[in-house]
Amino acid sequence: MFVTVLLLLGALCAHKGHGQESEATQRPGHVSVVIIGATGDLARKYLWQGFFDAYVKQVKGGNTFSFYGGGQSPSDKATPLMFEILKGVSCPKDMSQERCALLKDQFLRLAQYRQLKTLEHYQDLAKHIEKKLQDEAMTETGRLFYLSVPAYAYADIADKINQSCRPTIGGWLKVVLEKPFGHDLTSAEVLASQLASSLKEEEMYRIDHYLGKQVIAKILPFRKENKKFLDPIWNKHHIERVEIVLKETLDVQGRMSFYDQYGVIRDVIQNHLTEVMMLLTMRLPSNLSSSEEVVQNKLRILDSLLPLGKNQAVIGQYQGYNSEVQLELNKTKDHISLTPTYAAVLAHIDEAQFEGVPILLISGKMLDKRVGYARVVFKNDIFCLQNQNGVHCKPRQIIFYFGHGSLQYPAILVSKNLFKPVLMDAEWKEVTEHSDVSVLGLPISDYYVHTPTKQHEAYSELIAHIFSGHKNSFISIENLLSSWSLWTPLLSSLDSAYPRIYPGGEDNGHMLDIHLKGMDISYKSEVVIISPDQTAGTSANSAKVLQGKFCNADMVSAWSEELVGQLAVDMQEAAEAAVLESGVFHLALSGGSTPLALFHRLALHHFSFPWRNTHVWMVDERCVPLAEVESNFRTLHDHLLHHVRIPYFNIHPMPVELNHRLCVEEDRGAQIYESDIRTLVNGSSFHFVLLGVGFDGHTASLFPGAKAEEHGQSLVALTESPVKPHQRMSLTFTAINRARRVALLVMGKGKHEMITQLSRLKNSTDRWPVTNVKPDNNRLVWYIDYDALIG
Repeated sequence: MFVTVLLLLGALCAHKGHGQESEATQRPGHVSVVIIGATGDLARKYLWQGFFDAYVKQVKGGNTFSFYGGGQSPSDKATPLMFEILKGVSCPKDMSQERCALLKDQFLRLAQYRQLKTLEHYQDLAKHIEKKLQDEAMTETGRLFYLSVPAYAYADIADKINQSCRPTIGGWLKVVLEKPFGHDLTSAEVLASQLASSLKEEEMYRIDHYLGKQVIAKILPFRKENKKFLDPIWNKHHIERVEIVLKETLDVQGRMSFYDQYGVIRDVIQNHLTEVMMLLTMRLPSNLSSSEEVVQNKLRILDSLLPLGKNQAVIGQYQGYNSEVQLELNKTKDHISLTPTYAAVLAHIDEAQFEGVPILLISGKMLDKRVGYARVVFKNDIFCLQNQNGVHCKPRQIIFYFGHGSLQYPAILVSKNLFKPVLMDAEWKEVTEHSDVSVLGLPISDYYVHTPTKQHEAYSELIAHIFSGHKNSFISIENLLSSWSLWTPLLSSLDSAYPRIYPGGEDNGHMLDIHLKGMDISYKSEVVIISPDQTAGTSANSAKVLQGKFCNADMVSAWSEELVGQLAVDMQEAAEAAVLESGVFHLALSGGSTPLALFHRLALHHFSFPWRNTHVWMVDERCVPLAEVESNFRTLHDHLLHHVRIPYFNIHPMPVELNHRLCVEEDRGAQIYESDIRTLVNGSSFHFVLLGVGFDGHTASLFPGAKAEEHGQSLVALTESPVKPHQRMSLTFTAINRARRVALLVMGKGKHEMITQLSRLKNSTDRWPVTNVKPDNNRLVWYIDYDALIG
C-alpha cells in the first residue's frame, strides 16, 4: 500500500504568487515530487539521494510528501530498477544505524513508479494525486517535476504538464530543467519560446549544478564578508589575471552521442565556468538574497565582455577521441571529428574596473589531474633582494578550490601576504592543521584556509533551494540568452578549425601551455600536425580568398574567417574613401546572426576604423523593444557599438516603439526614419549597405510573396515576417538600390541549397526577394563562404 509520511519542509514548500501566504508562513500541505527519467544515470547518482537528504533533514512533521518516479518504460520493467536505486541512498555519517534504517524504510514507502509517456499517462497521474488529496483530506502545497531527460523532450513534457498536471488553486508548480539549454543562441531562443508557451518563467528552475557547489555558492558571501580588504584591490591596478580551470582525467566514453555534438566549450565553459566568472567579476549586490539584483549584475558583466573571436581561443582533442567516435557512433574509418575536448579561452571585460585584466577559462578531458578552481592572481610590487622565500616575495592569490587535486576537499585559500579573511559563517571553519601539500605552487602553510564544516553534495543543496524558491542558484532566461549571445560567435568561428591533438595525461607535457599577447591567445609551442584530410586536398587554413561572379555580380569567396576579414577590410576602405571625400560615412547594417563575426572583427582588429565620422543605420528591425534580446539593434549594440568609440548621436536605431506601442501605422515610425535618412544622408544614398540572405531568399525584412514595387519610392516600410515576431520595419529596395555599395554576406552549409537555387535563376522574382537587390550603380558584391558555395 502506498503510504504518505509526514515531514517538515516548513518554509521550503510554498510559492509566492499562488495564494495569499508567503513561503515562510504558508500552512503545511501536501507536496508531490515527480522525477521524470527516474532510472537514468543522473537520478541514480544524485537526484534520489538529494531528495532523500531533504527528507532526512525535515522528517519531523509539517508537510506530507509523495515521490513518483516516471519514465518511458512500463511499470513492471522500471519499478525494480528504481527501487534498487532507492535502496542505495545513504544517511548522514552522524546518524545511528537504527534511525537510518527507519528513515530509509519510510522513504521507500513514499515512492512509486509510473509510466509517463503519453498525455493519458500524465492525466492518470494528475487524477491519482487529486484522489489522494481528496481521500486523505489534504491541502495541496505544490507539485515539483524534475525533468532528468534529454533537452529535446522538454517542450513536449512541459506541454503535457501544463495541460494535465497543474496543481489545485493555491498550490505552486516548479519544473526543474537540466542543461543543455540549447546548442547556440538560436536553438536556446527556440527552446525558451517553446517552454514559455507552457510554463511561466517563475515556474522554471534551470539547473547548473556548479552553483550548488559549496565553494562557488560562497564566492559572493566571501566577497561581502571581506569587503573592506577586497574593495581596494579588486581592480585592474592590483589584479594580474583571473583563472577559472576545470581539469579532468577521464575520457568521453559513454557520453559520446552527446559530447560529439557539443564539445568542451558548450559542455563546461559556456555554463559552469562562465557562471563562476560572473560571480567573481560582477558588481557586489547590496542584498545577496535578491534574485533580481543578482541577475541584473550578472547581465551587466556579460554585456561588458569584449566579443570572443577565433583569436581568443585555442582548442585541442585527445589522441584516442576520433577512434572512440568511430566505434561508439558507428562511423566509418575515414570519419573525422573536429569536436574539441580541450579549450582555453581568453576574455576581457570592457569596464574601467577590470580593463586589461586577462580572464582565462580553461577545461579539458584526459589531462594530468582532476581538479577545479578559480584563482585571482594579484600583482606583487615587493622585491626581495636576498630572501626570495620570504612570505612577502611569494605569489599573492585567492583560490576558490572546488575540490579534488592535491587538497582533496573544497576550500577558499588566501595568501598570507594578502590579508586574513573574515570567518562569519558557522557552516565554515578555518583549517589550522595542514598536511604536507602544495596548492598551485605554494605550500598550504602559506595560505589562510577556510573549508565547509560539513561537505554537501551539489544536487542536495540545489534541491533544497528548489523547495525554498531560492532562484539565485539557478539560471535565468536573461542570463542564459546573454551567455549564448557571447559564446555563439566563437563557436561558429571554430566549427571548421582543427584542434591540436594531445596524447593525454602526463604525456601532454607542455603541449597545451598557452601564451597571451594583448587580446589574443595562442599555444606557447608550435606543433606541426598533419590533419587527417590534408591528403585529400586543400585544408581550410590554406585556402585563399577567391574572386569571381555570382548572379551577374561580383563575388568574393573564402573560408568563413578569411571571408569576414576581407569584408572588414573592404568596409574600412569604403569608410576611409567616403570620409576623405565628404567627411562622413553612412553605413547601414542588417540584423540576424550572420554579421556577428564581422562585428567582432571590426571591434577587435580594426582600431583605425573612422568611427567618429561614421553614422550607423539599421537595415531592418523587429517590432520589439530595443532593449530586448530579439532586437537587431540590441545585437548590434552588444557586439559592435558597445566596443567602439562612436558618437551616440551618430547611431540611428529604427523607431519601432513610439507612444508606448510597437509598429503602429498611425505613429508614423517608418516615415520618421525616412525623414532622418533624407535629411542626413546625401541623396538618400548610403555609402555601404550590408545585407544577409535568409534560407527562403529574403533580405532585410523583405520576404517572399511581397511585390518589389509595392513600396514605391518610400525608403522605409512596415513589413510582415512569416515567423515571430511577425511585424518588422525595413529599408525598401528603393533605399537599398540607391546605395553606393551593397554587400550580401552568406555563410554556412545551411545556405548551400539556397545559393544553388539562386545560381539557376535568370531573372529577378518576388519568390526570391534578394534577386531584387540591384544597386543603381551596379556596385553589388556577394561575399559567400566555401561552406555555402560548395556545401
